Amino acid sequence: MPKALRNTLLSLRDLAVSIGPFLLLAAGLLALAYWWLNPNPPKTVTLATGPAQSAYDEFGKRYARALKPYGIEVKLLPSEGSSENLELLRSGQVDLGFVQGGTNERQMADEEDIESLGSLFVEPLWLFYREAALAKPTKGRLRARTLSNLSQLQGLRVNVGTAGSGVPNLMARLLEANRLDARKIQLSQLSQTPAVTALLAGELDAVVFASAPESVMVQLLLQAPGIRLLDFPQSEAYARRFPFLTPTTLPRGVVDLAGDVPPQNMRMVATTTALLTRADTHPALLQLFSQTAQSLHSDAGWFNRARQFPNLDHNELPVAKQAERTIKNGPPLMQRYLPFWLANLIDRMWLALGAILVLLLPLSRVVPPLYNLRVRSRVFRWYGQLRDIEQRLDDGIDPPALLLTETDELDRVAGQIAVPLSFTDELYALRANIQLVRQRLLRAESGDARASAPVPLA
Repeated sequence: MPKALRNTLLSLRDLAVSIGPFLLLAAGLLALAYWWLNPNPPKTVTLATGPAQSAYDEFGKRYARALKPYGIEVKLLPSEGSSENLELLRSGQVDLGFVQGGTNERQMADEEDIESLGSLFVEPLWLFYREAALAKPTKGRLRARTLSNLSQLQGLRVNVGTAGSGVPNLMARLLEANRLDARKIQLSQLSQTPAVTALLAGELDAVVFASAPESVMVQLLLQAPGIRLLDFPQSEAYARRFPFLTPTTLPRGVVDLAGDVPPQNMRMVATTTALLTRADTHPALLQLFSQTAQSLHSDAGWFNRARQFPNLDHNELPVAKQAERTIKNGPPLMQRYLPFWLANLIDRMWLALGAILVLLLPLSRVVPPLYNLRVRSRVFRWYGQLRDIEQRLDDGIDPPALLLTETDELDRVAGQIAVPLSFTDELYALRANIQLVRQRLLRAESGDARASAPVPLA
């Protein structure tokens, strides 16, 4: 091996040994910070959706497809709807769930355990009825040809959805506000698909459900012959009486421009659906879901303009800071240029990295002295042996000839010591000192030889 390369490798080895404890400390602190902050999200998350073919079910599938490229598996848990989703969140069985405003009475623990990722879309209260049902007289009087008030439901067979959907609780409050005794209505609680089938078959007179217009059942009933949608002339009054309701309008012809469906603007009331999550859900997951919500719910729809959703309005629970930041500012700057996993790692670790740097910078000043000490010790260690030779000469322990042999061996070893160029002066100083000791030993040996020579006779 060339001598220059050998010296370089030795220098690198000395530097590595000197800086090793410093690097081990830095690695240990980084590992501790990584364990404490847990920057990478879990690979599986559970999302409570809703009944089959509902808007919640459809949006759940879209979230699952959107998060799959990030290596996140979204497990969809079907449910009866908002009320059940809220209970699943409270019990910790799911990580996220779609919940509409006014679903249930809020509990004190919800403020600490559950957060919102923002309002995603409005869910109008759809009340579809059969025109033929209004042709039946009630108590000897003919009904109006169209429904315009909830009080006109008296005596009809009305399905208000399953208990887990949240609609029964909502309808109970609306009927109470209209001073209508629920016992005077033939209420049933079928799920959406059986209820729609029964309505079309004439087994029910009306069905009520809250859903986004993306629902297959909504699309079907809006264009089914003989089925009409209730117009809410008092939509503004309902919104004033119930803070979780919003007045909205289904524009004329928005369903089918060519067929002019609906034939007029339909006044409606709507709840706002939010994506709720448990407060202990990993922050990186919340960030991913918030960014996905922006891409899935920002388009214009029947009841909103483009980029109106997601928003921070009509949230009954605190909004997670990750969602608030995403809604206000969009994706973080680093995620626009770096892969998500790397941008998330930096975003979650930068404070810890800063603290580690502040701690390690003063300690790094120890590295140069350690390096110098290690390299110089390669030279200085032989001074002890050189001093021992001198001491033994002074004390007369060993003859100069034996000590001279040890000095020659020491000089040979010193000639093989490799040090960086910046330390060669100390190496040459050692070799010069060895030569001084050798000269002294030579003088001592010569003196002994003269002393032992025979004295010439006169």
